[in-house]
Amino acid sequence: MNKPRVLLTEDSPSLAAMYQAYLRDESIQLEQVSSGKETLDYLERQWPDVLLLDLMLPDMDGMDILQRIYEQGLNCSVVIITAHGSVDKAVDAMRFGASDFLSKPFDAKRLKVTLANTLKIRRLNQLVHGAHEPNRENYFDFVGNSLSMQRVYRVIESAANSKATIFVTGESGTGKELCASAVHQASGRKDAPFIAINCAAIPKDLMESEIFGHLKGAFTGAVHERKGAAQMANSGTLFLDEICEMDLELQSKLLRFIQTGTFQPVGSSQTEKVDVRFVCATNRDPLEEVRLGRFREDLYYRLHVIPLHLPPLRERGDDVLQIAQHILMRISEEEQSRFCSFDQSAQQVLLHYDWPGNVRQLENVIRNTVVLNDGEQITPVMFPAPLSQVQPVDTMARTLTAELKSTESAVVKHVDPLWKQERRAIEQAIDFCDGNIPKAASLLEVSPSTLYRKLQSWDN
Repeated sequence: MNKPRVLLTEDSPSLAAMYQAYLRDESIQLEQVSSGKETLDYLERQWPDVLLLDLMLPDMDGMDILQRIYEQGLNCSVVIITAHGSVDKAVDAMRFGASDFLSKPFDAKRLKVTLANTLKIRRLNQLVHGAHEPNRENYFDFVGNSLSMQRVYRVIESAANSKATIFVTGESGTGKELCASAVHQASGRKDAPFIAINCAAIPKDLMESEIFGHLKGAFTGAVHERKGAAQMANSGTLFLDEICEMDLELQSKLLRFIQTGTFQPVGSSQTEKVDVRFVCATNRDPLEEVRLGRFREDLYYRLHVIPLHLPPLRERGDDVLQIAQHILMRISEEEQSRFCSFDQSAQQVLLHYDWPGNVRQLENVIRNTVVLNDGEQITPVMFPAPLSQVQPVDTMARTLTAELKSTESAVVKHVDPLWKQERRAIEQAIDFCDGNIPKAASLLEVSPSTLYRKLQSWDN
């Protein structure tokens, strides 16, 4: 598992097979894709240590992929491979961060030496800069290595030691409190308190006391003096979740607290000063709340210093499998269950469900499955609704095959030309997969590049 990960992007099956043979005995994890779309899909899920990138791809120019890697700052070394080599191409490739440049044809020795040098330089750079591997499988309490989450990790790491307020947005269940906790743990305040308040869970008339504290007798029921979250978070981090739920009157007091670092406990005339780092979050559109008059514009701009958006689970690719496995092991231990994995069909169900409730819903589904079933491996039939109605890919493929066979046995009065039948089958498969061409190609058992070429020829 510690071997460097190498991704080969080459659309020619014969050349791809030859390069794989060249590298068969190398101590690497080698994977191969055949199109630009497949490459970008791969990069969305994880980053290879080295990308061997052919420039002439069936669906896009490899330079566009290189430029995207460069602009997004992905920690991925790129070696350009092309039969159309030139000095200009080499210069362009190097300007966008390519590590080396190979002109076809080349032999096994040249490929091995180039790859070895690229990996060596990569290791030396990490040693010199004291860097740990940025392509993280997890980060503090987060689990997942998708590209969208790597961006989140980078923002947290860059902003952690600043005192600037971080404004976290994202759907319910995406892990906004985990994000705030990660900011705190990555900062110099990690040994001080982390205090979290859910503004939607506390009655409005108690919220001021919850944040600023109160003196004995300040209001009915205040039988003891109580410290508020602001004082408890002194020298640490105060996380205000669902900030858009806060009452407008209290928003003005919060604004003053953020500006001056001072506050008055309820019932007190004395001003107290604290040093607090603010992180706030909402599952709403804060600018829309400002427009509707429910959130102060001046408070929005005071808080919205470093925006950080958490992607929904449906946009995190294979992260759902990593998170599901992590949750399963924890829940199995809590419930003293024998479950330890998901079978292939169950994994496909997890991947193809939309997860409107995000990670929170995933955890509830897994707990339900573990409590109500028994075994070592979870299968699709064990899932509660609505996951129990989701068909895994292999089932969909069998259904599609059965439908095609049933049409063969029907009485046919008219036979379309073969190319029309082929086009109809391809378009149905793509529609069946909601426009995901690599997935449709998998169902049809052809290369994605084949579908891209046929689609392009039909457009022409």
